[in-house]
Amino acid sequence: MYNATVAVRYEEELPTSKSALGPYREGDYWRLPDDPRCELLYGWLVLTPAPSLRHQRVLAALNDLLRRFAAEHGGEALFSPLDVRLADHSIVQPDLIYVSPARRDVLRERVHGAPDLVVEALSPSTARRDLGPKLRLYAESGVAEYWIVDPANGTFEFLVADAGSFRVALPVDGVYRSPAVEGLAIDLEAFWRGIPE
Repeated sequence: MYNATVAVRYEEELPTSKSALGPYREGDYWRLPDDPRCELLYGWLVLTPAPSLRHQRVLAALNDLLRRFAAEHGGEALFSPLDVRLADHSIVQPDLIYVSPARRDVLRERVHGAPDLVVEALSPSTARRDLGPKLRLYAESGVAEYWIVDPANGTFEFLVADAGSFRVALPVDGVYRSPAVEGLAIDLEAFWRGIPE
């Protein structure tokens, strides 16, 4: 039986290294109820609270961009909540993902394996997780590109896989062109101008 007081780790208690795996695995995760929403991160169950209105507006605009790109290029863009199984000890629900036509085999009833692109929008309750354990997990799992969006400050950080870790990729003349997802680009000034306050 699920017991939130025993099963859930809080953000500040998350392990700082992969060697500190928690006791939970995939089988435990699938037995959880739908509420509250959790992720399995290095063997620990972590609560995922509801996001702010601005957070949702930013993600809706990014989802529109990725869906249009997917329709033109044959990939698939999906949004949370959607389980992405990256290991027996880690099943996460990224805010957005993109899977290219070449990697469609990861799409089953859920996602089993690394998407080409993962997008996480920071919030006060998830920033440490998105910038710490999840960043490490995505790199270890073979995610080709990771976009970290900060809705409060109106910024993006673009990370591209590089030998089991990530390196920063920069926009040129205000436009970011993905080195991992061919043809994907975002005009940053136009994007933020289109987000209502």
